[in-house]
Amino acid sequence: MKAITFPLALALALALAWALGLAVALPTQAGPARPTEPVALGRYLVQTAGCNDCHSPGYVQQAGQTPESTWLTGDALGWRGPWGTTYATNLRLFMAGMSEQQWLQHARRMEPRPPMPWFNMRAMSDGDLRAIYRYVRVAAPAGQPAPDYVPPGQPAAGPVVQFP
Repeated sequence: MKAITFPLALALALALAWALGLAVALPTQAGPARPTEPVALGRYLVQTAGCNDCHSPGYVQQAGQTPESTWLTGDALGWRGPWGTTYATNLRLFMAGMSEQQWLQHARRMEPRPPMPWFNMRAMSDGDLRAIYRYVRVAAPAGQPAPDYVPPGQPAAGPVVQFP
C-alpha cells in the first residue's frame, strides 16, 4: 500500500470538511476597501503606490506617520548614483499649473532619472492617474520646490541615499 503524502492528506481533510459543511477558517487580514470616489481614490493610491515614500519628507523614516499636509511636498533627501543626485519633486507645486489632460500626457511620457519608477506610472489606468491628479489638486500647492538636480561628480548639499 502506498503512503499518503501530506499534501494529499490535507486536500482530503479539506474536502471532507467541506462535504460535511464544516467551516475551515483561514486567517486573513484585509485592508480598507479601495475607494471609488475620485479624490478619496487618489489619496488611497498616493498612500499605497509608494508616492509618499519619496515625495513626502520624513514619510518612510516615520513609518507613514507624517501630517497629510506635508504629503507630496517634495524632499531635500537626495538620491545619488551614476546619474548624479536627484530629488523628489514637490508634486503639489508641479501639478498646480497643469490641466488633467496635461498630467495624463506627462505621466504617460515621462522618463525621469532614477530612482523614480516611471514605468509604474505608465502601468496605471487613466482612471487611477486622474484620481491622483484630483487628490493633488484638492490638497493644493504647499511647500518649497525640491533642490535642483546635481550632475555626477558634483557634491550635493545635504543628506543623500547612495546607490552603487
